[in-house]
Amino acid sequence: MAGAASQQAAARPAARAGRRATREPGPVAAVLPVARVAVDIPLAHLDRPFDYLIPERLSDQAVPGCRVRVRFAGQLVDGYLLERAAVSGHQGRLARLERVVSPEPVLSPEIMTLAREVADRCAGTLADVLRLAIPPRHARTESAAPLPMPDGTGHPAGPPGPGPWARYPDGPAFLDALASRRGPRAVWSALPGPLWPAEIARAVATVAATGRGALAVVPDARDLGLLDAALAAELGPGRHVTLSADLGPAERYRRWLAVRRGAQRVVAGTRAAMFAPVSDLGLVVLWDDGDDLHAEPRAPYPHAREVLALRAHRSGAAVLIGGFARTAESTSLVASGWARPIAADRPVVREHAPAVRAAGGDAELARDEAAQTARLPSLVLRTAREALDSGPVLVQVPRRGYVAALGCARCRDRARCAACGGPLALASVGAAPRCGWCGAADERWRCSRCGHSAVRALVTGAGRTAEELGRAFPGVPLITSGGAAMIPTVPGSPALVVATPGAEPRAGGGYAAALLLDGWMLLGRPSLRAAEETGNAAVPNFAWIRNAAICPRVTGPSGQYCVAEQPLVIPSSFIFWIYRK
Repeated sequence: MAGAASQQAAARPAARAGRRATREPGPVAAVLPVARVAVDIPLAHLDRPFDYLIPERLSDQAVPGCRVRVRFAGQLVDGYLLERAAVSGHQGRLARLERVVSPEPVLSPEIMTLAREVADRCAGTLADVLRLAIPPRHARTESAAPLPMPDGTGHPAGPPGPGPWARYPDGPAFLDALASRRGPRAVWSALPGPLWPAEIARAVATVAATGRGALAVVPDARDLGLLDAALAAELGPGRHVTLSADLGPAERYRRWLAVRRGAQRVVAGTRAAMFAPVSDLGLVVLWDDGDDLHAEPRAPYPHAREVLALRAHRSGAAVLIGGFARTAESTSLVASGWARPIAADRPVVREHAPAVRAAGGDAELARDEAAQTARLPSLVLRTAREALDSGPVLVQVPRRGYVAALGCARCRDRARCAACGGPLALASVGAAPRCGWCGAADERWRCSRCGHSAVRALVTGAGRTAEELGRAFPGVPLITSGGAAMIPTVPGSPALVVATPGAEPRAGGGYAAALLLDGWMLLGRPSLRAAEETGNAAVPNFAWIRNAAICPRVTGPSGQYCVAEQPLVIPSSFIFWIYRK
């Protein structure tokens, strides 16, 4: 036993010496041995590059833009190698790169400069912006062969003609400027109708014909699908890629790498695509910049409009910001002279745009005194009944659910939860009132003001609206779209389609009529942009204009649009409808 103990004691120094030998650092890189690394730490006081030494064994893999792992404050953290230098400005001893995660240069200098400027502009950190700009690594996809370059099939030999842009006086001139690589900047007021994807595709094709790249950003997957089809028809198959969150991590990273490696130069996508590393960027397009989906909900909350404008300013690319209505920000760009407006002449606008009228006008009030307070006045019911003879009718409701808000049937005071004070709502007919905050049911609710136990609906949701319409129009097919149950398209046959804003299905041939209910709810939103988004005396709500844009115009003596003259002063019965051809 004593001999064994002495042998173990003698072996310990040798083992410690062996461990010390393995810990001895190897030589550093002979050329440019200092790596400046952007460490993935979202702390404002550490938002700067840090210097590390590059071991010789990692010298070939440590290329600018690659992902690395470094030791920071005793922990291993991720980072991006920004550049290599010969010497460091740091006076102390430098740590070494632990490893190179991948030699793929995923962070280009252009995106790095853009991310730094976005972080400074939005009072954020570089690490936060880089998380938005660069998708997570997918090792198997990265090691696979890159996508082949497009073969040119279907690619126009030269700049295409103006096409649908001929409807705008300045449209052909804008395309000519794109074809000559002059980098024009325009705020585009699109005409109502289904041609906006084709118009964007024609502008992108004009830039692609010059050999430069293009990037188009739209609010949601439905708009992306329309633009994807238009780009495929204009450019030909395989000439562009789409980037969106629903692709999955592997496919999204594969397409992103194809853009980064230069295999694709035309990109269309949703908000995250605003940082797509398009080579030789010649045009950025933003559709419907008033949609709140363009605002990133994570820190530092950049907006796609600001990011694309910064990219275009730095790269000299052209800018096209379009929509059916012009936001305050895009109007400011025009007023400052940074961009020029593109809009159709007034006769052309009148030919395509709907005329809107609030139900409850003087003539209708003389006929039906309840039209000003009724949720579904008789004029609306008559219009919907007539429209159902020729096609589907869209009914837009601001809130989903059954009854979104309850009140006392006697004094109309808001019904609130006795436990937490939250608003009470009904999930279905016959259900007990349930709190929208804590979820508790209150079957014995009584009004705190008058003691009454009966309730009435204050805010009616899509479910209750569908129920009311089902009773008013028996035998008519009823379709609901909203929340998790969104329907992309509906047939052109007669039906009532009840949808929440943004979930309106597209109808084959367009809707025969569109009814927009409860405009007062949109006006009463606790937001500084409520008036802009809901409308003013001249411009209705963005969502309503989008509804107008998917309803073609009617011809003949019965083809009259109803006009909402003063949306901001319309009572709760604010409804308008649009006929189709």
